Amino acid sequence: MTYIYAFANQKGGVGKTTSAVNLTAYLAALGRRVLLIDMDAQANASSSMGIDKSKLTVSSYDVLLGNVTAAKATLKNEKYNLHIIPSSPALAAAEIELVGELAREYRLRQALATEVEKYDYILIDCPPSLGLLTVNALTAATTGVLIPVQCEYLALEGLSQLSRTVQLVKQRLNPKLEIAGLLLTMYDARTALSQQVAAEVEKFYGSRVFSTRIPRNVRLSEAPSYGQPILTYAPSSPGGLAYKALAAELAARSEGTS
Repeated sequence: MTYIYAFANQKGGVGKTTSAVNLTAYLAALGRRVLLIDMDAQANASSSMGIDKSKLTVSSYDVLLGNVTAAKATLKNEKYNLHIIPSSPALAAAEIELVGELAREYRLRQALATEVEKYDYILIDCPPSLGLLTVNALTAATTGVLIPVQCEYLALEGLSQLSRTVQLVKQRLNPKLEIAGLLLTMYDARTALSQQVAAEVEKFYGSRVFSTRIPRNVRLSEAPSYGQPILTYAPSSPGGLAYKALAAELAARSEGTS
């Protein structure tokens, strides 16, 4: 079985890309076959894996537009034993170019139809918006959406809007879509605010909140500038240990293991 998750939150800077990249690396380290799809025109997930977006000839933009198959846009990262469909700035134009197209919300899902059996996990990094690119990701995410939640007050305000979007996509485009998990990021156990935000999220979402919390950690911020996941940049750092634990927790949830 292939587990397909989208990382979504319309608020920027909450740890979507950091979580998608590092979970991809750690799931691959666990021996899983993993594909990371960068659906953000900023291409931060791609550069975090050491990909130079200026040298790409094809990207997720071409996949959405139907110019190439998903297989032809997929790159193999030998170092981490994983695959990635990178993004490029051209993706920013996709929402406009697809406006008049039929079934435009299904483009990514259709492109992945021939790929799912190749992987155990497909992780999709969404842009910080609830536009067509994110809707494509949510429509393709047959296992569910993973929501990184920054441990700050304003992060709570966007959750209700995202939840409504998820429900709309579920009703109209992807009946299998569920909120599969909420991940508390930038958590600082020393502050009352982090503890209050965590308590509020757990109050409303219960067991869907991952027990692993991602701490504020400078190493996590540094790693992308070196084109590396935390797995190799600073595996023994608090951030590295947290994402290692989170990958194990996600695998246990998905695969029904303990």
